[in-house]
Amino acid sequence: MNGLRNGRPRFRWRAVLAGLILAGGLAFLGTQVLAQGESSGGAGGSKSSQERIQVDVDLVNVLFTARDKKGNLVPDLTRDRVRVFEDGRLQTITNFSRESNQPLAIVLLMDSSSSARASLKVQQEAAIDFLHNTIQRKRDKGLLMTFDSTIDVLQDFVDDPDRLSKAVKSVRIGGGTKMFDAIQVACQEKLGGLIGPRRILVLIGDGDDNMSYETLDSAIAVAQRSEVSIYSISTNNSGFFGMSQPKQDKILKRLAETTGGRAYFPPKIDDLAMSFFRVSEELRSQYSVAYRSTNTSRDGAFRRIKINVKGKKVKLQYRKGYYAPTS
Repeated sequence: MNGLRNGRPRFRWRAVLAGLILAGGLAFLGTQVLAQGESSGGAGGSKSSQERIQVDVDLVNVLFTARDKKGNLVPDLTRDRVRVFEDGRLQTITNFSRESNQPLAIVLLMDSSSSARASLKVQQEAAIDFLHNTIQRKRDKGLLMTFDSTIDVLQDFVDDPDRLSKAVKSVRIGGGTKMFDAIQVACQEKLGGLIGPRRILVLIGDGDDNMSYETLDSAIAVAQRSEVSIYSISTNNSGFFGMSQPKQDKILKRLAETTGGRAYFPPKIDDLAMSFFRVSEELRSQYSVAYRSTNTSRDGAFRRIKINVKGKKVKLQYRKGYYAPTS
C-alpha cells in the first residue's frame, strides 16, 4: 500500500513533466511553421503573390475624356503629354492607354416618379436605342433600375440589349422621388463590387429628390468610393423651353462633374436620343491613366486629382479625386 501511494506521485510528476516538454516542443514547432508561412505568403501562397496584391491596391486608375474648344473628342493624345497631380504633387504615370474596347458595366437609372409621366415614352425610346448601340454581347453588361418612392431593379446585369429593352418598356410611373438613395444603391450594391469593367451610371431624370435619406454630398461620396462615373441626362422642363438653369440641373451637373462623367441638358424632349448617343460615343473614346501615389499613408482621406495636357488646349473631364485605402 505504501509503495502504491508513493508510486502515484512519482507517476504524476513524470506525466506532467512529459506534458510540459511535449507542449513546449509543439509551441516551438508551431512558431517555426508560422514563421515559414509568413515568409512564404501563408498556406498555398507566396511572397510574390502578397507583393502583387499590395501593388494592385496602391495603383490609382483614372479615366478621362479630352475635347477640343469646339467640343469634339480628341483621339490622339500621347503619354508624354499627360501629367497627373495628386494634392498638388506630380505623380509618375505607370500605365497609359486609350480605352475604346474595355468592357463596360452600365446601370441605367430612370426616374419613374410622377414628374416623368409626360416624357416617359420618349425616355423609353431613347434608352432602348442607347442600350442597343452601347451594350456589346459577351463583353459589356447592363442593368436597369428605376426610382420613385421605391427603388426597383427591373433587370439585373445581362449582356442582352433585348432583355434590357423589354425591361425599359415595362417601366411604370409611381409617386415620390428617391434619387440620391437610388444612386447609393446602384453604386454601392451593384457597381461597387465589380472588378474589371468600367463602372458607369447613366441617370435620366429631372434632378429632383424629396424622399431620400442620402444627400447630394453622400451620393457623390459613395460614387467616388465605388469608382463610378455618372452621366446625367436632364428631363427638366425648363431646359426644354430654354429657361435659366434650375437648381435641379445644377445637381445633375455636380453629380457628373465630380465623378468624371458628363451632364447633358437637351433643349427639347426629342433631343434625348442625341444625348444618349453622345454618352455612348464618349464611353468608347476615353483614356486611362494609372500611377502609384507618392502618399503612402493609409488614412482614408480624400485626395484630389488634377490632370493636364502639355502643348495643346483641351478640356478634360475626369473624377476629381479618390479616397485613400485604410488598410
